[in-house]
This record gives sequence, structure tokens and C-alpha cells, in this order.
Amino acid sequence: MHSRDEHKGTLSVVATPLGNLDDMTFRAVKTLHDAGAIACEDTRRTSILLKHFGIEGKRLVSYHSFNEERAVRQVIELLEAGEDVALVTDAGTPAISDPGYTMASAAHSAGLPVVPVPGASALTAALSVCPLPSSSFFFAGFLPHKKGRKSRLEFLASLDSTVVFYESPHRIGRLMEEVKEHFPEAQVFAAREITKMHEEYVTGAPDDLAAHFTGQKQRGEFVVVVHPADKRSKKRQEHADHH
Repeated sequence: MHSRDEHKGTLSVVATPLGNLDDMTFRAVKTLHDAGAIACEDTRRTSILLKHFGIEGKRLVSYHSFNEERAVRQVIELLEAGEDVALVTDAGTPAISDPGYTMASAAHSAGLPVVPVPGASALTAALSVCPLPSSSFFFAGFLPHKKGRKSRLEFLASLDSTVVFYESPHRIGRLMEEVKEHFPEAQVFAAREITKMHEEYVTGAPDDLAAHFTGQKQRGEFVVVVHPADKRSKKRQEHADHH
């Protein structure tokens, strides 16, 4: 546990809107306004956000998976020198299926204060309107594209738990085929373009969703909630069928 060192800067992990800029919190705006520097995934997207809220003249540190090591070193140096730094990503809460995790972890390891500035998250936004049981779930994030994808799905299916995936628009059809194979009789909820103009929420069997999304030009990333068939009720049904 780290006590607050007045001579060190704080890393604030700031959630930003998924799409609708009205979802920015008052505290998030103030944190970005007061920060000495802002570490961001895409400086252009963050500049648009800052301009919208009238925040000018900020030092932006570009931070993505290709320059992670250098950016982390730069931010740690700023924090050590007493500068407060805000960490943002393109949308939603940093460190949930994106590079932010390494930055927060490095600051913790260096004994520097790290605080969350909560707000929008695609994961919790989708679950809040999901009609399938999700009081407990396994968050799988993005599946590997090639190597290890099948074995990962086999592991997830073995959990007998509701599983939440993130998926890109051009792989949604493939994911539905895989869900059908690995989670027989599952019910699926898919959320896309959350809080944006074309937001859509669809529930059904994997086949229904595959048909719905095939052929459409998809935009935006998906949150996919897979609720497997209840094994206990299936066993009861099988038992009843044998009598």
C-alpha cells in the first residue's frame, strides 16, 4: 500500500466517452484540465475531445502498443518529477483490453500513486442492458486471431459460465459460428456502436445473430455476451426423457 507522496505526481486513469460526448464526467474534464500531461492512444482523437471541452495547451504523450516501453518511461519520469499525468484511451475505460494496463502497472511498481477516474466502459454499458443472466460472468476480451483461438474457446466453454467477448466488425460472423460450435444451445446478446447514432442491441441464438449481421457493413466494435445452456436443466430434461 502506497501513501500519497506530495512530491510525486499522480497517474489518473481517466474514462472517456464511448461515443456520446455528454457521457464525459465533470471530474474527468477537471482531471484533464489540471493534468500536466496526458498520455493517450491517439493524439488526434484526444485533441478533438480536449477541444470540445475547451482544454488547451496540453502536453500529449503518444502511447500505444508499438511505443509502449518508451512512453511508459517518459510518463514515469514526469510523475517522478512531480507532474500529474492523465491516462486516456480512444474510448471507454483504459486498461480494459487495451495498452493502459502496462502504464498503470509500471506506476504501481515505481511506488507512484495511481487513481481511477471512473466513467464509460463498453463492458458495463453492455451488461447493464443485457437481458441474459450476467450477475457473474467471465470477461474474455478479444480472442487471439489465429494461434490459440480454438483452445481458448474450448477453455471458455468448459467454464459453464456466462462469457463476455469484445469482437471487431469483420470477425463477428466467424465468432457466431464458433459460439454455435463450442456453446451448443447458447443464447447470445450483442451490443454494437454503444451510445452512438447507430447503436444496436440484438439477442438470440448464434444462427439468428450470424444471419442478422451477415452482409451488413458493420461499424464499431461489438460486446458479445454468451449465456450457455443450463447444464442442470438439460440433465433434468434428459432424465425426464429416459422415463
